Amino acid sequence: MRKLQLPPQGLNILFGVQDQNIKYLESLLDVSIGARGNELLIDGDPKDIATIERILAEFGELFAEGQTFTDKELKDAFKQIAEDRAYSLRDYIEKGRFNPSGKKSVAPKTANQRKYLEAIAANDLVFGIGVAGTGKSFLAVAMAVDALMKKQVSRIILTRPAVEAGERLGFLPGDLQDKVDPYLRPLYDALFDLVDAEKVTKMLEKRIIEVAPLAFMRGRTLADAFIILDEAQNTTSEQMKMFLTRIGFGSKAVVTGDKTQIDLPRGQKSGLREAEDVLGGLEGIEFIYFTDKDVVRHKLVQMIVKAYEVHSNSSEQ
Repeated sequence: MRKLQLPPQGLNILFGVQDQNIKYLESLLDVSIGARGNELLIDGDPKDIATIERILAEFGELFAEGQTFTDKELKDAFKQIAEDRAYSLRDYIEKGRFNPSGKKSVAPKTANQRKYLEAIAANDLVFGIGVAGTGKSFLAVAMAVDALMKKQVSRIILTRPAVEAGERLGFLPGDLQDKVDPYLRPLYDALFDLVDAEKVTKMLEKRIIEVAPLAFMRGRTLADAFIILDEAQNTTSEQMKMFLTRIGFGSKAVVTGDKTQIDLPRGQKSGLREAEDVLGGLEGIEFIYFTDKDVVRHKLVQMIVKAYEVHSNSSEQ
């Protein structure tokens, strides 16, 4: 049993409504926590107790400096600290959040998401591989918008292979743009979530931001651009090689994909899987892998992803 002194101010924020924040912290670590006055009584693993002591000290310092926290931000920070003890509450507040265009603040919600953002900042080519709902595409678009607003690049190119997941492009109504837009809609959604609609529309008109099927990339050299290839598990080997050789000087590229959702014809190898084999270990290229623990959608989605993963593993065995 260990007694820890609570910071004199901001206790209602630290504890949250009906002590939900502290209960959440308790669920993440191997400890039981009780409060008596302005003291916390903690029983459990000494390393976890030390982690809580550090969180309390940093909270007190940050609150005294005028920092504010929402319950969601505190829970996100607690989760990342539990996953990576080298991380701190101060790191989350001072380095973890950024606002690409002034509309919406973005912050990693898991340790892998944070490593992903750090990898994108440090490398010219990053692969984000993992299950649906882990923020791979959204965070890549957020970094692209941030780079554009800071004038680190002059344009953003967002692309996906228009592979038919059990449907036929030819039977969709409208012209070519109407046919491919449904495949690109998730990228548009991320853009409009991060940037004011009027500003996005103007940038699309001026081709500062370009959203196009992967086939449109052939024959181009994309210099001074932030390029995102989404749904890369549905590229063929030839398409992946074509995309990667489009990268020009001053450009940064992010490739995202989910190897559990390949819609290519049976027997055709995914370009994403081949890229792992060919490019793994090359300097300047980093692979970040997401798991069901990184799913940031409804909790039910995390459970569904985990259930399918277990089923897939048992089937293979």
